[in-house]
Amino acid sequence: MTAPEISFEFFPPQSLEASFRLWDTVQALAPLAPRFVSVTYGAGGTTRELTREAVATLHDHSGLNVAAHLTCVRATREETLAIADEFAQAGVTDIVALRGDPPKGEGRFRPHPGGFANSVELIEALADTGKFSIRVGAYPDIHPEAASAAADIDWLKAKLDAGADEALTQFFFEAETFFRFRDACAKAGIDKPITPGILPIENWKGARNFAKRCGTRIPAWVEQAFEKAVRDDRQDLLATAICTELCSELIEGGVDKLHFYTLNRPELTRDVCHALGVAPKVSLQNVA
Repeated sequence: MTAPEISFEFFPPQSLEASFRLWDTVQALAPLAPRFVSVTYGAGGTTRELTREAVATLHDHSGLNVAAHLTCVRATREETLAIADEFAQAGVTDIVALRGDPPKGEGRFRPHPGGFANSVELIEALADTGKFSIRVGAYPDIHPEAASAAADIDWLKAKLDAGADEALTQFFFEAETFFRFRDACAKAGIDKPITPGILPIENWKGARNFAKRCGTRIPAWVEQAFEKAVRDDRQDLLATAICTELCSELIEGGVDKLHFYTLNRPELTRDVCHALGVAPKVSLQNVA
C-alpha cells in the first residue's frame, strides 16, 4: 500500500494553555511533511483575529504550507477581501473558502447586509484576484440544509466552477460513503480533486454530537463499538483501529490524499499516519 499525502486541520488557540497545545500538536505532526495545514474560524466568525494570528505565526515559524479558513459571516465584502489580501501580503496564498456557520443563537445563516450571500460569491471574488489556491467543503452525507443529495452535489459543482481547486469533505465513518459520493460527483461532471476528511475520534461523546449537528450518519456498529470501548476504557485503541481501517480502505479504493481533523490533539492522528506508512521526513523549525 502506497502511503498517502496528508494534510491537517488545526483551530486557533483561545488561551495560553491552548496555545501550548497547538504548538505541541504542530511539533508532533510537522515531521510527517503535510502538503498543507489549515486553521479554522470559530462558529459565527468568533475567532477571526485569532485565526489571523495563528496563520501568521505558523507561516512565519513552522516551515509548513499554511491555508487560512475564510467565511462570509459577520463581515462586508470589503472587510472579507481585505482579510484575504492581508493573508496574501503575508505570503499565505491558500484559502479554505466556506460560507460559515451562523453565530450562536441564530438558527440559520443570514448574510451580512454588505457581505457575500454565499460561498460561491466568496469563491468567485477570491478567484478574480488571481492570488489564491482555493479549497472548499464537501459533504458525503447530505448537508443539513441541502434539499437533497443531488442538490448538494450541484452546489459543490458550482463552488468548483466558481474557481475552487479542491474539495475537502466532512468526516464520515465508512469508506463506502465516500466512494458513493465520489462516483456521484464524477457523474455530475466534477473532475477536480475531492479529498476525504478524516476525524480520529479522541472523544466519542463529542464526536457523536458533532456528527449529529453536521448530518454525518453514524452506523449502528460504530455506536455499539464505542459504547462498549468507553465502558472498557479502550476508546483510544478502538479509535486508532477504526480510523486506520477506514483510511486503508480509502487508499485501496484509489484515494491518494487524506485530510485529518486533529482537534489540536495529535496522538491518534500521528499513530494512524504511522500505521499507513507515513514516516517522519522533516523536523519543525524552531518556533520563536
